Order: sequence, then C-alpha cells, then structure tokens
Amino acid sequence: MTRKRTNSNLPTYDQLIIPTVKALLELGGSGTVEEINNKVYEIVQLPDDILQIPHGQDGSVNEIDNRLTWSRTYLKKFGLLENSARGVWALLKADIDIDSLDPEHIKRTVKEQARPLAQKKNNPKQIEKEIEEEVENIEEWREQLLNILYNVPPAAFERLAQRILRESGFFQVEVTGKTGDGGIDGKGIVRVSGLLSFHVIFQCKRYKGSVTPSQIRDFRGAMQGRADKGLFITTGKFTRDALKEATRDGAPPIDLIDGELLCDKLKELKLGVETKMTETIEIKNDWFQNL
Repeated sequence: MTRKRTNSNLPTYDQLIIPTVKALLELGGSGTVEEINNKVYEIVQLPDDILQIPHGQDGSVNEIDNRLTWSRTYLKKFGLLENSARGVWALLKADIDIDSLDPEHIKRTVKEQARPLAQKKNNPKQIEKEIEEEVENIEEWREQLLNILYNVPPAAFERLAQRILRESGFFQVEVTGKTGDGGIDGKGIVRVSGLLSFHVIFQCKRYKGSVTPSQIRDFRGAMQGRADKGLFITTGKFTRDALKEATRDGAPPIDLIDGELLCDKLKELKLGVETKMTETIEIKNDWFQNL
C-alpha cells in the first residue's frame, strides 16, 4: 500500500525496497534495524528535515522508519530476508542481482501468495490489511513502551538505566543525578573478558525529538578526564550529525542508545516486557519414515 505522503520528497515504502537490499549488501548481508536504516539514509541521501517527520500524532516513530518497516516486511514475505529473535535482519541469498529486482513485482507476488484463494476475487484489499496489521504489531509495542517511558519520573528513568547496565554486566553502577554536573546521571564499570575494565559515565534523556551534536559535545566535555567511555541513553533519536559527533576521530568515544534500541534491550533483558510464544505443532513425516 502506498501511504499518503507527508512531504513530496519522502519516499514511499516501495521506493525504499531496493535501497534496503543495497544497504544489506553493503553491510555484508546482515544488520540491525538501526544499521540498515542509517545505511538507507545514506544511499537515498535523505536530508535531516525528512528524517525528522513523525509518524502518527505521538511522534515516537519517524515516518521514514515506519516505511522502512513496510519495505523489510515485503522483502521477508517475498523470500529475500529473514530476521532473528535478536532483531538482526539478513539476506537469504548472497548473490542477489539488484538490477533484476522490481518493487512492483515484489508487491504483486506477496499479495498473490498471501491472499486466501477464497478471497482472491471477493476481497482484493484483504492482504494489504493483513500486512498493515503485521507492521503495526511490530511497532505498536515499541510505541506503547516509549509512551510509558516518557511519563515516568526522571529519577525512575535513571534507575531504569542503572538496572539495564547491571543486567548487561556492569558493576558498581551508581546514579548521581546531580544538577550542574554537565548532564551526567550516573557511572559504572564494565569488564571485558574478565580482564579489562572500563569506567563508563552515562546520561539519560527522555526525549520525543532528537538529540543534537551540541548535546553530545556538552556530554563529552562533562566526562572529560573522568571516564574511559560515555553512554548516552534516550527515548528519542540521534540526528545524523549527532551520530558522527559521537564517533569523531580524536575525541573520547560515546556509545548511543536511542528509543528503538532501548525498547529492544528491555525486551531482551525481560525488564517490564514479556514475550508470549504461541505453540505450533508440526508432524515430521520423514522422522516416522526413518523408523
């Protein structure tokens, strides 16, 4: 379904199908949603004003990211992509010929394959509705979780960051939350392979918008000489320039966790998020034939 444009320069999901495949090829055949989306931004050369267009009224998801979710869903149903439980998407074929891919053919094939035979003539829009529901289900839990995080008290959000770090292997994690401390909300130590230890300072921001490069620079200035690494956690997103500033050559490195990654981490650690699995029973005929 070609969604209504909110800007004449905003690509539709079908226009993002080929760039999504190109992005995965450039990433070596697999990548997280964040890696894939960022690579597509580069390939399509999307300006920041396009990237900041919100999807829906709450603005917890950007419109371009919503459309990229549609692109990946169609590619998965077409048989070109798969995704793991850890949120990594991968190409099912290493030798994909980009020039042979036709977005219209992909859309048409997916709709024909998924549409029940009894509905082929009676309800031609049914498959589009099913795909839309699948995409909405993918994003709905993140939007719901982010809306909850927006409304928790600042101290509770800092304690949540502390819990996430502890569950991820950090120790001596403290929440400082001192005013006038350059935005530093806490600190901790992470040990790598049981040998090397790194002192980490973190900052938490409950944003619906985007973190800018100036905020990254301010945080780096506050952590200078006090830690080996910085960690910036937000419910929002980071602008493209903020991402570059975080990894600028010659400057202390800062790792970034945006709203989407934060939701995935809470899901992975099962902190306030429960994944319910539906049992599927499959009879393996070959197993019985080999008795």
